[in-house]
Amino acid sequence: MIRMKKIIQLLTIAVLVLGVLAGCSSNASSTASTSETTNTEVSTQETSTSEEKGSLAEIKERGTIRIGVFSDKHPFGYVDENGENQGFDVYIARRFAKDLLGDESKVEFVLVDAASRVAFLESNKVDIIMANFTVTEERKEKVDFANPYMKVSLGIVSPENAPITSVEQLKGKKAIVAKGTTAETFLTKNYPEIEQLKFEQYTEIFEALKDGRGDAIVNDNTEVIAWAKQNPGFVVGVASLGGQDTIAPAVKKGNKELLDWINQELELLGQENFIHEAYDATLAEIYGEDYKEELVIEGGKLD
Repeated sequence: MIRMKKIIQLLTIAVLVLGVLAGCSSNASSTASTSETTNTEVSTQETSTSEEKGSLAEIKERGTIRIGVFSDKHPFGYVDENGENQGFDVYIARRFAKDLLGDESKVEFVLVDAASRVAFLESNKVDIIMANFTVTEERKEKVDFANPYMKVSLGIVSPENAPITSVEQLKGKKAIVAKGTTAETFLTKNYPEIEQLKFEQYTEIFEALKDGRGDAIVNDNTEVIAWAKQNPGFVVGVASLGGQDTIAPAVKKGNKELLDWINQELELLGQENFIHEAYDATLAEIYGEDYKEELVIEGGKLD
């Protein structure tokens, strides 16, 4: 009888142990399943958030719009002696922030150089590039350009005592350019025999001309004209080179919602001649009235 009781007790314990083990297995399976579901949900949420970066809804939720501008390209985008962003592009960018978010102070200026503009859009570091960005077919493959707000062509500035008055005169000499600019592309494509001295920053190209490391700078005519006026001893021997191009805001490839907003904004601003206002506030002192209609595009449309 005692032996029978021990057998029953052992069987009972065995059943209980098996039940506990089964419960643990079930819980583990349930936990794994829950974990997989949670991970899937997180992954889906991350993908969704990534896809929405730079959208109007995401910008409004963030409360700021990130706009890439130059820090050293006076008078279009530069940092003044007080550490404030200034210039033609900056003036327009502040209005974008005001009209989109209700306050021009809600713009976050992200400093870029010419060669990094596309990369900053592709990596979601900025929502818009307004760094004197010339529209080209090559760049259109990587970013989406909105309608333009300025006209531009290339120009050549050189020392007054050794002026360069045609691009052909640069053969056998050194042309100074900023990397990632239309000047670099133009010379590489059309004048591969001209040696190029390349720098990352705009400040560097002008220092290189001043200390004689190169014979002339090839850059946007708006830039070289402004610089020559501020630096005695240098002259713009070629005021227009290559054909007429346009400057426009750019967004990440495929961001149609923000692109459409910018185009609509430029059209509305055209009704109040705002780009002319921006010219008067930032460029007129340098270029005067004579250049206004040569440079400004109102309403996002060429005449």
